[in-house]
Amino acid sequence: MIPRYSRPEMAAIWSPENRYRIWFEIEALAAEGMARIGAIPEEAARTIREKGAPKLAAINAAEIGRIDAIERETRHDVIAFLTWLAEAVGPDSRFVHQGMTSSDVLDTCLSVQLTQAADLLLADIDAVLAALKTRAQEHKYTLTIGRSHGIHAEPTTFGLKLAGHYAEFARGRERLVAARAEIAVAAVSGAVGTFAHLDPSVEEYVAQHLGLRPEPVSTQVIPRDRHAAYFCTLAVIASGIERLATEVRHLQRSEVREAEEFFHPGQKGSSAMPHKRNPVLSENLCGLARIVRAAVVPALENVTLWHERDISHSSVERAIGPDATVTLDFALMRLAGMMEKLVVHPERMLANLESLGGVVHSGEVLLALTRAGILREDAYRIVQTSAMATWTKLGTPEGKTFRANLDADPDVAGRVKPEVLDAATDPGLHLRGVDRIFERVFG
Repeated sequence: MIPRYSRPEMAAIWSPENRYRIWFEIEALAAEGMARIGAIPEEAARTIREKGAPKLAAINAAEIGRIDAIERETRHDVIAFLTWLAEAVGPDSRFVHQGMTSSDVLDTCLSVQLTQAADLLLADIDAVLAALKTRAQEHKYTLTIGRSHGIHAEPTTFGLKLAGHYAEFARGRERLVAARAEIAVAAVSGAVGTFAHLDPSVEEYVAQHLGLRPEPVSTQVIPRDRHAAYFCTLAVIASGIERLATEVRHLQRSEVREAEEFFHPGQKGSSAMPHKRNPVLSENLCGLARIVRAAVVPALENVTLWHERDISHSSVERAIGPDATVTLDFALMRLAGMMEKLVVHPERMLANLESLGGVVHSGEVLLALTRAGILREDAYRIVQTSAMATWTKLGTPEGKTFRANLDADPDVAGRVKPEVLDAATDPGLHLRGVDRIFERVFG
């Protein structure tokens, strides 16, 4: 997590200030929950809230430094915080953390932070979806060449390309909603999770007020399969970012030039070559996606802990929690901005579509020949012969278009009417399903 790729709202979720405020809220709610059932005096719960809340509201670098200093002595972060808090609460601090264990605070706090992060990420995805929908509608009927294996295949539209990416991010959003729900659990069950020193109603009270659900079996820690699912979801979304960014990188290549990132006034592409207009944003997005995906294996390995609890997961989560969410947040907003300003060149798309002399219509011509009564294998041979003659002689004096080669083939002449071949080689043929697909995607 570095400032270059961080946005303040997401970075703040992982700040010490936010973490300690959540820790206090968990402790204060737990005290209130205990007071409700008579486990501690109600006056003590009120004192904890009244004296602790202002201290947490005003927490600053100096106070955080004080906690750090205590931790250097105690070698325990939660105890350091509780010691610092006791300085403000006074004698009633003996009722703080009653029957609880450190994981009750740490794991419940992490759940809150991950749900906070998910809420920002969902808003980010909405921005990407809005940009993609706008540009897809704009280029709904903009013909371009579809490619398979990087080679010209058949015509499609640029709007359909973007609609496919829209649908992928819509699925990613659904997955993130599910991942948020799965991680939104609290654990306040004490050592090894048996509620030996706590009533389960306390956990229910804390969870309810934090917008969480109680973890059914916490064993002292919240099971890490929940976290693994969360980080896997972030990784899938990141892969969707990279897929779209890779498409833009290809379309901006000098040999293709069908679309390009917006080039700002005063922007420089190269320190050595003043003519350069590089796809720097999409390249950056590909790299950021790798960082997010790098969290997956550690998150999966965190699922396996010793018995009821160990802390091998802790150091991992202190890194991947901020890094994955902050990076994905930045990447999604960069992607939204890039797509909003993407410069599209329809005339170049059409030129590329026609650049192979019409061979991209071979599939429909094949079907036209079979409808004319020619066996499919014979029709395939006839069409491929004309297509390869066009392909191999492109740009030479003896080169002919695909249609010209078909017209010169005696196996075609007289068996297929010219108007049938006209229809088979009309790019507009590939627009007939666009409305139906858009209806499926956008409703």
